[in-house]
Amino acid sequence: MKYYIIAGEASGDLHGSNLMKGILKQDGDANIRFWGGDLMQAVGGELVIHYKERQFMGFAEVIMNLRNISGHIKFCKKDIESYNPDVIIFIDNSGFNLRIAKWAKEKNYKTHYYISPQVWASRASRVEKIKRDVDAMYCILPFEKAFYKTYNYDVQFVGHPLIDAIADRSQIDENQFRDTHNLGSKPIIALLPGSRKQEITKMLGVMLSLVDDYKDYQFVIAGAPSQDYEFYKGFIKQNNVSFISNKTYDLLSISNAALVTSGTATLETALYKVPQVVCYKANAISYHIAKRIITLKYISLVNLIMDREVVTELIQGDLNKTKLKQELNKILNSDNREKLFMDYYELEQKLGGKGASDKAAKLIYENVLNSKN
Repeated sequence: MKYYIIAGEASGDLHGSNLMKGILKQDGDANIRFWGGDLMQAVGGELVIHYKERQFMGFAEVIMNLRNISGHIKFCKKDIESYNPDVIIFIDNSGFNLRIAKWAKEKNYKTHYYISPQVWASRASRVEKIKRDVDAMYCILPFEKAFYKTYNYDVQFVGHPLIDAIADRSQIDENQFRDTHNLGSKPIIALLPGSRKQEITKMLGVMLSLVDDYKDYQFVIAGAPSQDYEFYKGFIKQNNVSFISNKTYDLLSISNAALVTSGTATLETALYKVPQVVCYKANAISYHIAKRIITLKYISLVNLIMDREVVTELIQGDLNKTKLKQELNKILNSDNREKLFMDYYELEQKLGGKGASDKAAKLIYENVLNSKN
């Protein structure tokens, strides 16, 4: 069968690549065309547009790039019609994907969604549009099934694909890794400032402001695959700061603590059992708009899934050197770390077992196959 997959950022590329592997297990002759990144391209199929070409963060940035976004939407529709897939699979990226889903449903294409838009965070009215435009939804967060049930929309909880992504990785040799990247022997504090230029610019300067106060630690910036070293270089002024690109999981596996921009990375850090402080600072206009429409108690996935504060969140004005240093000191304290490790283990249990991508792929394949018979 012919599959058309649309993913829009680094995490979507990761989960899309594993979903593609699952599809190929079910359908060895699968023909896959996709919007994604390097990881999806490595699996096979045909890449249409790389996610690097359409990364915009926040309300203000989206407004400034409306013409560009509109052009991508128009092109996507034409490309789908030309390809004529048996099913379109959307991965997160709701601003773009829900627009395509509405059009696709009107054109009678099969529409499946893997990794739900965060309608539980804001604008829950979008659920009615999802019910109208999406034939099947596969959720990765345990509370989403109950959320959708309140709207009489039956969805599948398949577990979280990060469990697989992390479990399937071979363990690295720490000494070799340190030698390769000239990290020395000091305990490591990982800095995960995000993947988009806008968020990196907002976060990284604050994170790096602590470096001179922690001479006994090695700070290491986890470079996103979507950005070049030249972009990061302007932020690095201190000696005990290293940079490693596209090796975030390897870095987390040997880190003592982490400062992490809110997003999927908070969950990845928790699954590697690394104590963390969650950071978030946006464009002032975007932040004030978001504050009015987002109804959640927390912004990090760790706290949302646990429904209580497990990791500290420093948001907007609270993300400053003084408060960040206070919270970093707390997670470096052995008494606080022990409780956090226990919370992380409980979190992992809530996320379900291995096989999320394979479960979703099997359900998609069977659903589409049955609809054709």
